[in-house]
Amino acid sequence: MRPIRSALCLALAVQTLPALADVRGDLDRIADRLEPKVIEWRRDIHEHPELGNREVRTAALIADHLKRLGYEVRTGVAKTGIVAVLRGGKPGPVVALRADMDALPVTEDVDLPFASKVRATYGGKETGVMHACGHDTHVAMLMGAAEALAEVKDRIPGTVKLIFQPAEEGPPPGEEGGAALMLKEGAFDAPVPEVVFGLHIGSMLNAGQIGYRPGATLASADVLKIVVKGKQTHGSAPWGGIDPIVVASQIVLGLQTIVSRQVNIPNEPAVVTIGGIDGGIRFNIIPDKVTMVGTVRTFNEALRDDIHMRIRRTAENIAEASGATAEVTIDKPYDVTVNDPVLTTRMLPTLKRVAGADNVQLRDRLMGAEDFSFFAQKAPGLFLFIGGTPAGQDAAKMPYNHSPKFSIDESALKLGVRTLLHLTMDYMGAK
Repeated sequence: MRPIRSALCLALAVQTLPALADVRGDLDRIADRLEPKVIEWRRDIHEHPELGNREVRTAALIADHLKRLGYEVRTGVAKTGIVAVLRGGKPGPVVALRADMDALPVTEDVDLPFASKVRATYGGKETGVMHACGHDTHVAMLMGAAEALAEVKDRIPGTVKLIFQPAEEGPPPGEEGGAALMLKEGAFDAPVPEVVFGLHIGSMLNAGQIGYRPGATLASADVLKIVVKGKQTHGSAPWGGIDPIVVASQIVLGLQTIVSRQVNIPNEPAVVTIGGIDGGIRFNIIPDKVTMVGTVRTFNEALRDDIHMRIRRTAENIAEASGATAEVTIDKPYDVTVNDPVLTTRMLPTLKRVAGADNVQLRDRLMGAEDFSFFAQKAPGLFLFIGGTPAGQDAAKMPYNHSPKFSIDESALKLGVRTLLHLTMDYMGAK
């Protein structure tokens, strides 16, 4: 990870403050003018959602827009991703801005004229497809920021790199994708970003509010799979085999003691969840095997490894005690999302100026995960939360991200655009 620019650079950059104030005002006026267009983009993308690694229409919409604006555009990065570069009229740092594009296998249950009617196949099953996590707004906001930046290109003291990322929610089974694949395919190659900014809309805050946290902000998210193998027998004669259903039940209970009895929770929180169990097809047949799937969430890499060890030990020993076996597989698609503390502190005045100091909130850590984490491992990163619940409504009672009833107040989009613009210009011009 590269350090943020030196004090000497800061002293030199302060000389540009009057010009920076002028361009800030112009960008705000452009954001006001672009608001209807940003909302129109969001509605179009919302009505035509696409699953991870399949964002073909969305990518084409973005690429056409950026090419018309004069960006250097590279398409097909990590399947459908886009990397675009805008070189400003003055020398300065490279700032990366990231938005994710994919939707979820969720059937929408919101009464909107632009509600999704799209159907697709996911995991071998037909399902509705919905932007239930707000990625449609992320794309629209970054498209709006891209247009505003292009209008003041000659006054930008640096280079802007836009990252439109597929498959943040994870690629289809058996495929590679997301931020890790974008980096593997050169998304952060020349020009190399000095910092990276991202944001996420959510119902946990009201429109007009911004949430932030320095340091570990979102958890790592591991995919756990345990296959318990026993011996098939008739349900009336369980002694004639080894019942993997009973063994799996004991393993589920045993796993719960890892967090409740073996982890120092006041020091570091953690979660071990089994979300699915599949075994057997008939009431009177004990099957050969049971498959369990779940997730592990932590904020600490050492604790993450320790919990993995305890899961393997618990599952394997419980199975062995009954004469069965347990095969444990743990994949690590999401690392901890860490906001660079120095960068977060430096940009906090920007957030307060854009949203108003009373609307900027220090948030608790969240057990949700984001593969923005991989970008933030390559350059100092800042990942923020933009409120999507209408002002005056209790955000705590609104449907959360990933719900079929998830909906956002579109007035939040302009704040997202302005946040991206001011973070970019302030970092370039006043460090």
